[in-house]
Amino acid sequence: MHTDTSLVEILSLMAVAVVAATVFGRLGFGAILGYLVGGMIIGPWGLGLIHDPTQIAHIGEFGVVFLLFIIGIELKPARLWVMRRQVFGLGSLQLLVCGAVLSFLAFYTLDLMPGAAALVGLGLGLSSTAFGVQLLAAKNQLSSQWGRAGFSILLLQDLAVVPLLALVPLLAQGEVTVGASFGLAILETLAILAGVVIAGRLAINPLFRMVATIKTPEVFTGFALLLVLGFGWFMESVGLSMAMGAFIAGLLMAESEFRHQVEVDIMPFRGLLLGLFFMAVGMGINFGTLADQTWLILGMLAVLLVLKAVIITGLVRLMGYTVPEGIKVGALLAQAGEFGFVLFTYAKAEGVLSGELVEVLSAVIALSMAVTPLLFALGIRLSRRMTHEKAAALPTPNESEDARKQVIIAGFGRVGETIARILSDLDIPFTAVDLDPVHVKHARDCGYKAVYGDAARPEILRAVGADRAALLVITLDDPKAAERMILSARRECATLPTYVRTHNATAARALRALGATHTVPETLEASLSLGAEVARALDADQDDVNTVIQALRADDYRALVPETVKE
Repeated sequence: MHTDTSLVEILSLMAVAVVAATVFGRLGFGAILGYLVGGMIIGPWGLGLIHDPTQIAHIGEFGVVFLLFIIGIELKPARLWVMRRQVFGLGSLQLLVCGAVLSFLAFYTLDLMPGAAALVGLGLGLSSTAFGVQLLAAKNQLSSQWGRAGFSILLLQDLAVVPLLALVPLLAQGEVTVGASFGLAILETLAILAGVVIAGRLAINPLFRMVATIKTPEVFTGFALLLVLGFGWFMESVGLSMAMGAFIAGLLMAESEFRHQVEVDIMPFRGLLLGLFFMAVGMGINFGTLADQTWLILGMLAVLLVLKAVIITGLVRLMGYTVPEGIKVGALLAQAGEFGFVLFTYAKAEGVLSGELVEVLSAVIALSMAVTPLLFALGIRLSRRMTHEKAAALPTPNESEDARKQVIIAGFGRVGETIARILSDLDIPFTAVDLDPVHVKHARDCGYKAVYGDAARPEILRAVGADRAALLVITLDDPKAAERMILSARRECATLPTYVRTHNATAARALRALGATHTVPETLEASLSLGAEVARALDADQDDVNTVIQALRADDYRALVPETVKE
């Protein structure tokens, strides 16, 4: 069989990614640093197994897109509105202050014109969304106070993409009055965002409902990918970033009944592509440029990291956060971001920055990303020492105790709806899960909490809070699907009681053997109900009827169907 070069590159990427992530994870450094080192090893400046890292980088950027989509789904518009002060207050201050200080240094140390120095300062003032959000997610701190502060800064930086790109051609033309152009760019951005949000709210749920009715999982997953990438492509085509488009798509899906299944389907792509992105950053570290400009690059790197960390820490403290929280945000966002590669390359093409300077800046950006996991770990350790906080992540502050009393109903057909009505009348909270969009819509129309998803998937069970639930009720009339759900529930939360509807006693025994807590054979229950009604029609004593029925139900209907009798 002929060995294709591209196949060798793919195998190299997979092997190094698995080995590096495993080794660095076991050592406690985290998978991100492993991906970076792995990329350096197999890149063009290492073993040379990958000759064109730019192609890998382009594919890996989709990982950032999917990451922002997942964050948007989990954030919800209401919470984003609560964060508006951090986004436009703290985020704007960070970019303006860091940009001004770095521009001043670039003007005096790199011998640049004022416009070019401002571009360099603002470009280095941006941080890496991929590194920042991934580290927050890995530490389970996206919902913490300081985590939201860091994410707010990253979000504002993504919004700054349009003005910064608009600045490059203006500098190339020698124009100095850029205020009107900046204002126009910002207005255009807001108008585009408003239009996309309105259109998305009107279209997303109906389209997903139409696709889900086909009941073909791969088509549903394909449409989810189309949604994320389509929003990203549209935003990029009008001047914003793909990541911002994906984030907005996630926000629009945050209240949708399809959000959990979409999130589960997107997760594997996010993880795989993010790994490629981090490896591409490692491959992009040019050791040739490092050797020629070692002291300049290292000096710029040290100044960048120290200045941004100190400034961001001070600004976070100024906004009312504690010093330890400020230290964590400063360590998280001290690096330069991936958008700097795009901005400076564009400036080079327009003649605003020289090619040699862009190589140096690119090396500084890549190295700043490479040291981010270590710098962040140092910041976490320093903040803990100052506050003596526990290493374990704090629980989400808005988690309700009522969530521990809720019931999960897997399947919202006739049986599921009946159970829902009983629980609703008794004021017992519940969440219905179904793979039929018609059932989900009906449940929501009745005012019940319902989501679209496959309850046989552990990720869906986690998403609806199975680890905190009091009970799981499986009402499906598909024995195989019920078996998968029981097994998933046992793997995900072994102590969760599981009540299952079955066809007959034989199926009931089989499901109990798999781990079901209680099973209800519908054929036997129907016969008991009918027999009770017959007895009542013949004026039998009600207490006697109840006693007989309870005796027949006892010991898993053994009196009706002994273990040795096969149905």
